[in-house]
Amino acid sequence: MSSAVSSPAIADAIGFFRLSCGRWRSQRSSHHLLHRRAEAGGSFIEVVELDASDPRLIAIAELHGEDPAALAGGCRVTWNASMAWDKAGEAHEGESVFGLIPTDGHGRQGLLLRDRGYAETAPVAGHFAMDERDELLLTTSYETMNSLERFSFAGPNVRLRTSTVEGLSNTASFCVETRLA
Repeated sequence: MSSAVSSPAIADAIGFFRLSCGRWRSQRSSHHLLHRRAEAGGSFIEVVELDASDPRLIAIAELHGEDPAALAGGCRVTWNASMAWDKAGEAHEGESVFGLIPTDGHGRQGLLLRDRGYAETAPVAGHFAMDERDELLLTTSYETMNSLERFSFAGPNVRLRTSTVEGLSNTASFCVETRLA
């Protein structure tokens, strides 16, 4: 299994998000360090590309005090998830909009503006960076915690995701996401 897909399609973060567009089924294993327990879960995720001129992206840039003209694009992500510890009928549904503002000349690093955070639901600005293997790293500092997410492609229809959250809640997760036809 290859650790990442190397192609011009993911030469920059916008290309990575474009390759991520579509519907995905995610299988997750989360490790709650405080409870010393692991929990399995699954979700359905949909990623839709948004043009830099999309009013939702412009509003997010303005919300974070950034120039909307600097936006390279973004996406809207929706999800419907359940975890093993959930009570009967409990589901986790949501939507978030991401805007990318590159800070280098190649679009491989910069600001990731969100209307809703990963570890906290308030709007948040983080950073993105593409590493030498074309993996996408997202780092976000919240008021009470920090998160690090790493995304890579094992193939065009298989995406891997790891995340760690440190702070009030310490968790580590691993997800295998497969594209739905």
